[in-house]
Amino acid sequence: MSEYVIATNKKAFYDYSVEETYEAGIQLLGTEIKSLRDGGASLKEGYARVERGEVFLYCSISPYKAGNINNHDPLRKRKLLLHREEINRILGRTIEKGYSLVPLKMYFKRGKAKIEIGVARGKKLHDRREDIKKKEAKREVAQAFKERQRQ
Repeated sequence: MSEYVIATNKKAFYDYSVEETYEAGIQLLGTEIKSLRDGGASLKEGYARVERGEVFLYCSISPYKAGNINNHDPLRKRKLLLHREEINRILGRTIEKGYSLVPLKMYFKRGKAKIEIGVARGKKLHDRREDIKKKEAKREVAQAFKERQRQ
C-alpha cells in the first residue's frame, strides 16, 4: 500500500497521550485536494469534534495557489467519514472528562485523502518531564551501544 504523508501533528504527541487511533476519510472540495497535493495543510492548531452524530475536523488547508475566486475557505469545518460504530465509540470517550479528539496525521492512501485521529488525554507537566527523561535515557543507551560497536 502506498501512503504519502501530507502533514503530521508532532505537538499532539508532546501535549497528549494518545490512547486510540482511527483512520477516517475527509469530505473535501476540489481546490482543497489540489492544495493538499501541493502540501498545503497544517494540523498544529487542528482539532476534531462530534456534532449531531457526525465528526468534523477543524484545521487549516491553505487556498490553492492556482485557484480563482471560487477557492475554499481555509478554516472551514470538514466532515470526517467514519462508520457509525466508530463515531459512537469516539463520542463515548470524548464525553469523559479530559479526553479530546486530536488529528495526528494527514496522508493520501490509494489516491484518497485520509486522516488519522486519536482519542487523547492531555498530559500534565510532570508527565511531560517523565517522557523527556525516558527519551534522554533511550538516547544515552543508543549512543553507548553505538560507541561500543565502534570499538
